[in-house]
Amino acid sequence: MSLNKAQIIGHLGKDPELKYLESGVAIAKFSVATSEKWKNKDGEKHEETTWHNIVAWAKTAEVMAEYLKKGSHVYLEGKIANRSYEDKEGNTKYISEIVASSFQFLDKRGDNDQKEKQSDASPTGGGGSGLPF
Repeated sequence: MSLNKAQIIGHLGKDPELKYLESGVAIAKFSVATSEKWKNKDGEKHEETTWHNIVAWAKTAEVMAEYLKKGSHVYLEGKIANRSYEDKEGNTKYISEIVASSFQFLDKRGDNDQKEKQSDASPTGGGGSGLPF
């Protein structure tokens, strides 16, 4: 058995960027920040923020791009994917991202002019492997 599942709750760092592949399949990309807060042994408060690259496909991508905005509070589920690409200088770059399969808005009704919605569309288009963006 094996399992590849990611679950995060955080805030969007930018509006989702929606594109369509030549095949007509939608892809949305954005980042989500998660934060941990703790006190050290001296009682000093600390916070660490981690940024996660998110990619969504098909209907999930379109719904996310329509309703999520920078700062939106969101719960999302998906799988962790790793891929590589060449930058403009020909250097190989590696990236890890979460391929979102479902999400839920966590903002209160009216926040960012959003309504609560859910999406459980299945990702398509190869899960994002090997794409140059």
